[in-house]
Amino acid sequence: MGYGIERAEARALLKEHVKNENLVKHCLASEAVMIALAERLGEDKEKWGLAGLLHDLDVETVNADLTRHTHETEKVLRQKGVDEDIICAIKMHNEKAHGAKRSDKFHHALAAGETITGLIIATTLVYPDKKIKSVKAKSVKKRMKEKAFAAGVDRNIIMECEALGLGLDEFAEISLKAMQGIADELGL
Repeated sequence: MGYGIERAEARALLKEHVKNENLVKHCLASEAVMIALAERLGEDKEKWGLAGLLHDLDVETVNADLTRHTHETEKVLRQKGVDEDIICAIKMHNEKAHGAKRSDKFHHALAAGETITGLIIATTLVYPDKKIKSVKAKSVKKRMKEKAFAAGVDRNIIMECEALGLGLDEFAEISLKAMQGIADELGL
């Protein structure tokens, strides 16, 4: 099924709009997590993966201003003819810019999925070998409880995994395994 953009084109669009290599890696991690979540929940892996890959397309353009983040992405994706569900999920991963609350499973998945990537990367970087393959889901869950650790990661958003019918243990396991599957791309 087509969504107005193929992965290769989405990847090129990401490279065009995002210059920070760590932000590109975050988007790749988010894509992997979204594909794994779609697989687990019986959703469309291509659609969910595209949302993960493209969700932060305008972060650099708007200087990470959360009151504006996703507005430019929406314009770019509409011009490309990208599927409305993908655009809506991307918009809703940042509620601050839209004054609306997430209520759809797809929206909760993108918000929680892209947020847990930061916690997983931070957990990886405190391991002696700094290799994501060494990380265990229980370590991610333990770090989740340490509010001072990766303080910028919003734990409440990660807990939106419950709106997907997933507990934190399973959500962390799915997300970690997805990111471990692309360890080379992530440089971890």
